[in-house]
Amino acid sequence: MGTLEFNGRHYLDGRASDPRELGWMRGAPVPSDKRITFDDGTFRDFPNIRWSFSHMRELMPTVNVWRGRSKPSQFDRGEMLDEIDALSFADVNGVIRRFDDALIDTYVDGVLVLHRGKIVYERYFGALEPHLPHECQSCTKSYTGTLAAALVHEGVLDESEIISHYLPELRSTAWEDATLRQVMDMQTGLAFREGYDEHSDIWQYRWAFGRLPRPTGYDGPRTSCDYLRTVRKQGVHGGFAYQSLNTQVLGWVMMRVTGRSFAQLLQERLWAPLGCEEDGYLEVDPGGMPLAEGGLSATLRDFARFGELMRCEGQWNGEQIIPASVVHDVRRGGKRAKVNSPYSYRSQWWVSNDELGSFEARGIHGQRLYVAPEAEMVVAVFASHPVADSASESITSPQLLMLGRMLRSK
Repeated sequence: MGTLEFNGRHYLDGRASDPRELGWMRGAPVPSDKRITFDDGTFRDFPNIRWSFSHMRELMPTVNVWRGRSKPSQFDRGEMLDEIDALSFADVNGVIRRFDDALIDTYVDGVLVLHRGKIVYERYFGALEPHLPHECQSCTKSYTGTLAAALVHEGVLDESEIISHYLPELRSTAWEDATLRQVMDMQTGLAFREGYDEHSDIWQYRWAFGRLPRPTGYDGPRTSCDYLRTVRKQGVHGGFAYQSLNTQVLGWVMMRVTGRSFAQLLQERLWAPLGCEEDGYLEVDPGGMPLAEGGLSATLRDFARFGELMRCEGQWNGEQIIPASVVHDVRRGGKRAKVNSPYSYRSQWWVSNDELGSFEARGIHGQRLYVAPEAEMVVAVFASHPVADSASESITSPQLLMLGRMLRSK
């Protein structure tokens, strides 16, 4: 079997880890060595994730995001499959690669490219199929941030108001004196380590939420809200620090003020107006609270619909679904994510400041929604890369730039 190395560790490559080749979850009953369940927590381990990311509602509690009763909106097609597959680019190491080969080597489960609203490229790998929702991971944050920014525009929320005004439960926590805008832009000082290993604080949060089986003797918080009430301030607010807990607080604020669940907000504000093809779903904690920072699953085409809505400045089939001012504000960007990084961050979107004017939703293990207005292009990517950090890019920035330059010339 082929392997690839990331961060000093070797993993089965894209072909060898294909869940169809490994025979995950096949059989009646499924043999014990091919079974993926929640109970032992290995559903979040590689290569199991190559199956589980397309089947999360079979593993843990979820709530539906209904698409509504209307017919799905339709995409026109302008096939460029062969042309895009043959596109060559220099990767981050300077190696010349073909577009299609790079997809296999970066564990892509599905990729869809829109150009001027037409599907020009669509491919599926592994366990993913067009009708199956896939885990969006932290791309969920961009949905949350966009809805919050729309509520600010409408005057339902005040971005200058402090969080404890909306959520008295968070007095004496890190968010007591943080403004809504600071939370929207990840500018809070939290005593919390955002890591993806079992020694990080995120593990404690996952136990509270129920995203991982709790260890024997666990006596900590048992819902997400209970956990958030334990987080204390560290340093001062105002500097950028990527912390997923901020987005969960943001979702809680929206639900409290509107009286609608996060699933209802997604359904009413996005899924139904966009004419999504399939229902989505959200992971929920033992208290029934949806995960607003990383628990959404959607089909690839419906994921791309959200990107196209943002590319078109909030318009969809002649209707203004999201205020154009929200999109303009995102594109202007915010504080730089790091001193030497091209990225800034605004309303839960990464703003690349590249030649295509792109902004992105990004999630661990390779999830990406890349919106490039200057190329009239949207690229939606689902993946199940073995690592969760910056080494897990599914479609790399050089690859996207080369694709955008080609489409811009058409």
